[in-house]
Amino acid sequence: MTTAAPPRARRAETEHGWWEAVAPPIAPALAPHVVSYYGFAESTAAVERRRELPIGAVVMIVGFGPRLDVRYPHLPGRDLRARSFLAGLHDTWCVVESPRSQACIQVNLTPLGAQRLLGTAMHELTNRVVALADLLGPDADRLEERLGTARDWPERFAVLEQTLARRLTDAAPAAPDVAWALERLRAEGGRTPVAALCETVGCSRRHLERRFRDHVGLSPKSYARVLRFERATGRLGRGDGALWHDRSAVAERGRWGALAVECGYFDQAHMNRDFRALAGLSPGELASAAAPPDGAPAG
Repeated sequence: MTTAAPPRARRAETEHGWWEAVAPPIAPALAPHVVSYYGFAESTAAVERRRELPIGAVVMIVGFGPRLDVRYPHLPGRDLRARSFLAGLHDTWCVVESPRSQACIQVNLTPLGAQRLLGTAMHELTNRVVALADLLGPDADRLEERLGTARDWPERFAVLEQTLARRLTDAAPAAPDVAWALERLRAEGGRTPVAALCETVGCSRRHLERRFRDHVGLSPKSYARVLRFERATGRLGRGDGALWHDRSAVAERGRWGALAVECGYFDQAHMNRDFRALAGLSPGELASAAAPPDGAPAG
């Protein structure tokens, strides 16, 4: 399997080092299961620390460079040091610390794509990062090795796509009721009331929450909360869901009340509470935090 078009690539050099990011189009066979994937490499003069924010996708990192440290300052016992790992859905933040050089491919999976890929109950991964070898077994080590020895980014993406497509082809189909509810939540940016989802699906709230717990990892209400937050951080140019950082969006920081309504919050106070819970910062603090260099991936 190969990508249909050449990947988009950006590279920059600064006084502190260099970075490059490469984003291919999603292979058609993976499109139902993957939100995006991209390759990233950098060499810097100092250790990099990034506050990683919740998004509506399950993040898989396949590294072929030094190990990364994932830390939860407010959740003891969940830190991990690994080259490759998978982060289940989160409704809180963490910090990723990388050495002065790194190289990896990041895959943002849909929750049901991740569930099919792993074949595990997704609540076991909620607010956790797990070494990829513990989830994919020998496939993880083979993937790391093949990415590390590949000649270039197109070859790496071809290897990744072949590995994911093979595992997904052999997986059980997604649960149709959960798939419909997830699509409805995503289409409406987390605005759909859970009661409306239950009425359409024809089940109780408890039943739908149990289904989400197994197949998604968060309850419908919590997942909707993350979607609203993801949209708001994206408007600030700070979201992880977009590949390229958009400085122009930071102008939105002066319109907090309008931004809250636009993103589905009851009011600005509601948005502020969610930001504190999910990011550990207020909207203003997050918007004012140091941004990556122009063109670099946000994170």
